[in-house]
Amino acid sequence: MRQILQSVKDGETLICDVPCPQAGRGRLLIRTHTTLISAGTERMLVEFGKAGWLDKARQQPDKVRQVLDKVKTDGLFPTLEAVRNKLDQPIPLGYCNVGTVLEIGSGVEGFEVGDRVLSNGHHAEVVCVPQNLCARIPDNVSDESATFTVVAAIGLQGIRLAQPTLGETFVVSGLGLIGLLTVQLLRAHGCRVLGLDFNEQRLAQAAEFGAEPFNLGQGDPIPAAMAFSRGRGVDGVIITAATQSDEPVRQAAHMCRKRGRIVLVGVAGLNLSRADFYEKELSFQVSCSYGPGRYDSAYEQQGQDYPVGFVRWTEQRNFEAVLDMMQSGQLDPQSLITHHFDLDNAADAYALISSNDPSLGVMLQYPTPEQKPDTDLRENVIRKPKTIDTRLGSAPRVAFLGAGSFATQTLIPAFQQHGAQLAMVASRGGLTGTIADRKFKFDEVTSDTDAPFNDPNIDAIVIATRHDSHADLVCRALDAGKHVFVEKPLALNTEQLDSVLASAENSSHALMVGFNRRFAPHVQRMRESLAGAKEAKAFVMTVNAGMIPADHWVHDPIAGGGRIIGEGCHFVDLLRFLCGHPITQVQATMFGRTAADNIHDDRMTFTLSFADGSIGTVHYLANGHKAVPKERLEVFCGGRVMQLDNFRKLKAYGWPGLTKMNLWRQDKGHTNGVKAFLDAIRTGGPAPIPLDELAEVSRVTLDIVRAAETRETIVYDGSKPAPPNTSLDDTEFIPRPQTSLAD
Repeated sequence: MRQILQSVKDGETLICDVPCPQAGRGRLLIRTHTTLISAGTERMLVEFGKAGWLDKARQQPDKVRQVLDKVKTDGLFPTLEAVRNKLDQPIPLGYCNVGTVLEIGSGVEGFEVGDRVLSNGHHAEVVCVPQNLCARIPDNVSDESATFTVVAAIGLQGIRLAQPTLGETFVVSGLGLIGLLTVQLLRAHGCRVLGLDFNEQRLAQAAEFGAEPFNLGQGDPIPAAMAFSRGRGVDGVIITAATQSDEPVRQAAHMCRKRGRIVLVGVAGLNLSRADFYEKELSFQVSCSYGPGRYDSAYEQQGQDYPVGFVRWTEQRNFEAVLDMMQSGQLDPQSLITHHFDLDNAADAYALISSNDPSLGVMLQYPTPEQKPDTDLRENVIRKPKTIDTRLGSAPRVAFLGAGSFATQTLIPAFQQHGAQLAMVASRGGLTGTIADRKFKFDEVTSDTDAPFNDPNIDAIVIATRHDSHADLVCRALDAGKHVFVEKPLALNTEQLDSVLASAENSSHALMVGFNRRFAPHVQRMRESLAGAKEAKAFVMTVNAGMIPADHWVHDPIAGGGRIIGEGCHFVDLLRFLCGHPITQVQATMFGRTAADNIHDDRMTFTLSFADGSIGTVHYLANGHKAVPKERLEVFCGGRVMQLDNFRKLKAYGWPGLTKMNLWRQDKGHTNGVKAFLDAIRTGGPAPIPLDELAEVSRVTLDIVRAAETRETIVYDGSKPAPPNTSLDDTEFIPRPQTSLAD
């Protein structure tokens, strides 16, 4: 199937072949009939892409500050590389989609195959959309009219915040698509409406919808608004304009009566005057997209609806309300359509909305089933000529499961650098795999996540999916006779870990976990120096981890396992590697947890005791400043000290033959770890990290969380960690629905 992407680097509109996505849990697979280009939002994205580096920086000052902080902590070259990688990631366009349901994922309710539906799906021949972002279309509402539902819902949400009543006077400032739809919806509420814009054609359309028009290019709108409101001041102003000027908000304040309401739906400057708002006790509110549920992953991605008795109007229910208005004839968007383009000519459509030529509702038309059968659209693999070399010692053929940012920025380049054949990339949604293929040129791109296991020509599988899928995928890959490189963590609980170890012990293939730090040049040099030390060592690891939003999946105990299991395992492995002796005891303390959140392990200190008498303390802290380097390791041993700062600078005091080791750029060992894995495959040698160490580090990491929760000291009998003897109290966590395999 084909999908429209936007290059962030140069603004080019791309029409790409993409594997058909899979219908995951709680999602609908939809064949697209038509989509609407949202001129305001999508023109802004195109113009941003076409802007030069300096203009891009001016438009995103917050991102510039992040870049400068990263330069200070990680160095110039890694920062430039990260920025280039970000700009190399094209983005999908569109959020106004109408089509027919092809397939329903498990757990979906209220929809059937064959339903005609509206969704916020992208501009693509097939889209996969969560059920709460879809709505069934009434029979007498046309496809083209229904595509306006999402933008109309944006206006409707602004109206709901303004709470208009019958007979009130309202001003709509900015008469683009959303503004003209807002005019119609306010008229349906029984309000008198004054429409403001510079464009005479749009003012004429507003007049056709029952508004009184006023041309902003011909005078001051404030006296007109006062006259329109019979000298009382208008009851409310809804700003649907897109401008950097402060004028729309200033004018709104002067137009309003005492205790009037102002709602910002679009974009405007916000240098507000306190006096304008203070004297009239005005209310001002920014409207968030199409209603309650927006940006709430539990609602949008996991399908958890809000109870109607407490949240009457959600995103989906706003969609339904708009469609009901269209069905009754109170909302008619047909007159807003100005242009039609076939999908093949999408680049011309975007050239139009970026030009000065007049346009408003720009429609994209997609092939009909007669022109392109469903079977053609649902092809889930894109194959290119393969170069299979089965000779002994040839480059391993590698498949990637998951193609998110870490895979594309770190793992895939490392495998390519060290000579792996990039045979396949698989992602359930298809799009991220396609984006990875544009840059790295895989032999095959697929949305069939079973394909890597079933292909006999695949030597190794790299698992870069979400944490909850790791253990199952590792077992499947080993059982299928593949070498496995899995990003940490190896497992989220002891049951998963036991299953992985059973598969690994019964397999002759290498299992590697992405514990990259032990392969970093600095760490290798430290290990050489420590190998000759007979005294016990003290390790102090400080991790300035940084905050991750509370609703991020990594905090979900089911999907992500939390930050210690998901990332803290790195530091357990690092200290275990440097010490070279088994861990014998674990203690852990966390602080700052409140009943209001479910984050239980992003501010923690844990201490490891080793069989040789050494100790290691890790301070994993998410409450630090982002300008401070992320990781610092100090080693104290026999009157000597080593200090490693952020894998760039190593200082040694009292160590023969070692005083310092500095690198121009940060090196955390990713490429060296990948090389060691590929070398093991080529030579048939052992895995780079012994299986018993992988098991030990994984079990100890799980026990760290348990030790912090139960406030117990966990002592291991012998050299191997003991199985847990105390389970976590289920009330300590708020379970969430199982997250499906994601990109």
